[in-house]
Amino acid sequence: MAYLLTSIPFFAGFAISFRFERRRLLNGVLLLVALLFVAVGVIFALLDIPAVHDVVDGTVLGIAFFLVIAVLLPAFLVLNGLQMVRREGRRLGNLLSLLAGLAMFAFAPALLVLGKNAVPRAVEVVIISVSLVLGYLSLAFAAFVLCSVGYGLLRPPKGADFIVVHGSRLIRGAVPPLLASRLDRGRALYDAEVTRGTAPTLVTSGGQGADETQPEAEAMADYLVAQGIPREEIVLEDRSTTTRENLLYSRELMTERKPGYRCLLITNNFHAFRTAMLARRLKVNGQVVGSHTAWYYVPSATIREFIGILRDYRILNGVVIVLLAAAYPVSLAF
Repeated sequence: MAYLLTSIPFFAGFAISFRFERRRLLNGVLLLVALLFVAVGVIFALLDIPAVHDVVDGTVLGIAFFLVIAVLLPAFLVLNGLQMVRREGRRLGNLLSLLAGLAMFAFAPALLVLGKNAVPRAVEVVIISVSLVLGYLSLAFAAFVLCSVGYGLLRPPKGADFIVVHGSRLIRGAVPPLLASRLDRGRALYDAEVTRGTAPTLVTSGGQGADETQPEAEAMADYLVAQGIPREEIVLEDRSTTTRENLLYSRELMTERKPGYRCLLITNNFHAFRTAMLARRLKVNGQVVGSHTAWYYVPSATIREFIGILRDYRILNGVVIVLLAAAYPVSLAF
């Protein structure tokens, strides 16, 4: 019961934080902590039931947890990584789920070694320090995934003045499926607003890469026109080459046309929450809507997004990682 009661302030904190700003990673942290307290409380409550305790005890739960973390999850990541390589090629971004799965398989024996009494002190220090860092990264990743999934389930706000579709690389001058899914989502939201009696402006946002024959914004506008969107309802932002520039240049464009604008930003679902976090930091007045992505692409893409967030907040994460890595060796000195 104590664990369940302890979860209440975290649930309340999450509700208040989410009410005022849904684009914060703090929301996921608060919700994750609350859910962990609930899970622990439920487990202890079940173990107090004699019929359950006779079948399941702490050892069984520990073995089940180890199997999930050290076998099932890494096996899924490795299989997904092989599928990514087969379908998308061997670029580093496509190898992330495979590398994560292999790393988990490699570290699992170290946890088993730690349970033995004859482990040298130096090995023990390394394993525990690495475990603390990985534990922090795992919890941070879980909070990010919780935010990403929850944010993606939210219904897009109505009454947008602009619908901004973020670009991505053209393939041989044509709009590839990944970008087409964003444009289709943007067109669907545009049609829904028109049906309600408003007429938002569509903004196609994307510059010209070194291997592209035209700016992405132009190809995106052509795609939308072919889908029946009037050309005069589309504005091009053709300078950006990164998500940050997508947001900055689109903000500039929207502010010039309507200072008190409200907008929807369209990207793929795996990229939606990180884009929302960046939009909040850049004071872009809008929410992000995710478009469909092939399921096999999501694990590696989500890991890539998380690495991006670690980089965005590298000072904070660096300090936490250094402190955790040093915590056990320092404790032994005292």
